[in-house]
Amino acid sequence: MAAIDKVLIVGGGVAGMSCAIQMRKRGIEVDLIDIDANWRSYGAGITVTGPTLRALQTIGVLNEVTAAGATWNNMKVLNQAGEYLTDVQLAPLAADLPATGGIMRPVLHRILSAKTVALGARVRLATTLTDLTDAGDQVQASFSDGSTSRYDLVVGADGIFSRLRERIFPQAPKPTFTGQVIYRVVAERPPGFDCTHFFMGADSKVGFNPVSPTHMYMFLLHRAEGDPRIDPARQPEALYAAMQGFGGFVPQVRETVRTTNAHSVNYRLLEVLLMPSPWFEGRVVLIGDAAHATTPHLASGAGMAIEDGLVLVEELAAQATVPEALDRFMQRRFERCRLVIENSVELGRLEMEHGSPMVHANLMASTMQTLRQPI
Repeated sequence: MAAIDKVLIVGGGVAGMSCAIQMRKRGIEVDLIDIDANWRSYGAGITVTGPTLRALQTIGVLNEVTAAGATWNNMKVLNQAGEYLTDVQLAPLAADLPATGGIMRPVLHRILSAKTVALGARVRLATTLTDLTDAGDQVQASFSDGSTSRYDLVVGADGIFSRLRERIFPQAPKPTFTGQVIYRVVAERPPGFDCTHFFMGADSKVGFNPVSPTHMYMFLLHRAEGDPRIDPARQPEALYAAMQGFGGFVPQVRETVRTTNAHSVNYRLLEVLLMPSPWFEGRVVLIGDAAHATTPHLASGAGMAIEDGLVLVEELAAQATVPEALDRFMQRRFERCRLVIENSVELGRLEMEHGSPMVHANLMASTMQTLRQPI
C-alpha cells in the first residue's frame, strides 16, 4: 500500500463523504472540511442507477438507501401527449441488487454523513482552505480558522465551481453551459406510478422518478430562451408555463405547481466540465464534479462521484507509491467519466433539436449498458 496515513478531503458532498468512508475503513486518518456551517444538501430527488447502487453497496449504505427510497426495474417513454412509445427494461447488476432506484437528495446526504461520522472522520464545518504548500512527500494546508496541518494526500471534492481546482490548475477549463435548464420539484405519487416515466416534448422533456413509498420527483428540461436566469420568486410560475401541452398525469402535477412555495422549486442551468487528464498535481487530486461535472440525462453524476472515491482508495491500497496509485486512478476513471459527459450532452442536444425519442431512448439504454461493466 502507498504510504498514506493522513488525508484532507475538501468538500463534504457525495464524492467527499464516499471517499472519507472508504479511507476510514482502511484505517487512514481523515480530516473533512466543508464551507457550509450546517453541512446541508440542496436539491430535490436523485435517481440511483444500477452502477450507483453497486457503489453504495460497496460503501455499506445500500440497505439504508433502499429502505428510505424506492426501487424499480423499467423506464416508460411516452410522447408529449402521454401516449406510450417504448419501455426500457433495467436488469439488476447482481442478484442482491435492485435494478435502479431513487431517493431524496437530503436523505442520501444524511445517510452518508452519518456513516462518515460513525467511522471516525473528523468533520470541520464553516472551514475553508486558505493555502497549500508542497512539502515533497506531504502537503501543508492552512485553514480559515488559522490552523495548519500536514497531509499525505489532499482530495478536492468541492464541486463544479471548485476553488481547489482553480488553485492547483489555474488554466483548467471553466464549466460550460449546454443550452438547457432544469426544474426539479417533489410531488405525491399518483395511483399506479411505480417506475421512471419520460414524456418527450418537441424540444423539452418531463421526467418522473419515485423517491419514497409516497413521493416522486419531477424534472423538466428545456432549451433556454434568452436570459436563462429566473428570479426564485418567479420559478413556480415559469415551471407551470413550461409544463403546458404535456399529457398523461403531467397536468395534475402541473396544477400543484401553482401553489408550490418558491423554495420548493430547484432550478438551475445545466453546465458540464471535463478536466483533461491528469486530475492530480503532486499529492493533490480532484474527484467528483470538481473534475468531471455532467448533466442529469444519464442519472450518473452522483454515481461517478461515488465511484471516484472507491477507485482512489482501492488504488492507494494496491499500489506501492502515491504517484503510481494516482496514475492507475486516472486510467480507470477518465474514459468512463468522459463517456457519461459526452453522451449526456448528446441526449440534451437531441432534446433541444427535436431529435427522435427512439434514438434518445436507444442512446440512453446503450450507455447504461456500458456503465454496467466493472469499474
